[in-house]
Amino acid sequence: MSGAAALVDVEDVRAGVDARLDAHLAALGVELSAAGRDTGHLLDALRVTLSGGKRLRAAFCYWSWRAHGPQGDDVEPVLRVGAALELFQAAALVHDDVMDSSDTRRGRPSAHRAFEAMHESAGWSAPAAKFGESAAILLGDLALIASERELADAVAGLDGSVRAAVRATFDTMRTEVTAGQYLDVLAQGVPFGHDPVADEARTREIIRAKSARYSVEHPMALGAALAGASEERLASCRAIGLPLGEAFQLRDDLLGVFGDPRSTGKPAGDDLREGKRTLLVVRALRDAAPADAALLRAGLGRADLDEEEITALREAIGRSGAVEQVDALITALADPALAALAAADLAEPGRSMLVSLGRAAVRRSA
Repeated sequence: MSGAAALVDVEDVRAGVDARLDAHLAALGVELSAAGRDTGHLLDALRVTLSGGKRLRAAFCYWSWRAHGPQGDDVEPVLRVGAALELFQAAALVHDDVMDSSDTRRGRPSAHRAFEAMHESAGWSAPAAKFGESAAILLGDLALIASERELADAVAGLDGSVRAAVRATFDTMRTEVTAGQYLDVLAQGVPFGHDPVADEARTREIIRAKSARYSVEHPMALGAALAGASEERLASCRAIGLPLGEAFQLRDDLLGVFGDPRSTGKPAGDDLREGKRTLLVVRALRDAAPADAALLRAGLGRADLDEEEITALREAIGRSGAVEQVDALITALADPALAALAAADLAEPGRSMLVSLGRAAVRRSA
């Protein structure tokens, strides 16, 4: 994602957010050490979880704030809201990896696997896997607490109406992501692959609740709210941000099956081993030849799939035409949203940066 990575560095947004995260972790470390010396394991794990993130959500927030000016020179509130977004994402990723039994995240062992390995290395008693999952759940909870604290500190000195608008948007975002995660867990147990219309409707509902809104829509709305934008402008952010966020997640789903592990940080085919019920899989099952559909149904969700079997599943998906369909849907969602953003009555350079970020987000390779 080199294009987006470079964009996030403009006006030192990444460095500014990282500095606020470092300050928060330093204060948290003092608090944790007072509770017990071994709590340092949690701090170390949270630091690792926060490292390597693209800071894309924080950048959407920052440049929306710039686009909805005027503002003064005080960037502290918007950078701290960006840090709160990153802390919330850390919590969501840690919990998601536990629920999905994911082994890796950003090229490193996922949090629960790292805790499990620590347990095994030390030769402690009780099941290592159970310890890993329990510790990761607590780590995610700690990140949620940190996110709430950072948000509260970010808006503490702002005008009451601005503070209320930011708080309402952030609270809605957290509720939707939690609901979307539940819908995703639920979808793994309900009948699948027999009613393509119902499968697609359920899958896109999950995408919007779990990922799309909190990836683009809510960060843009948060930035606008910090700038004191009107309800009309907040509604415009949501109307533009939702399809961009959905396109962002659909690109992520494609990369989860066909992406280069050196860029994505995840082993190739992990989404197939986990049996993720993405729109890509829904369309593939709907349109694949009978033999390929049978192959997909037999292989999806098998944790022991070897590389040869992963390749066979990818080829079956490719033959179905689902890749081209999802690519076309990404374009159909993103292009009108980007055009509306480019034509919006917003301040520069904020407007152009939002367009560039949106374009990079949906065309990325990692």
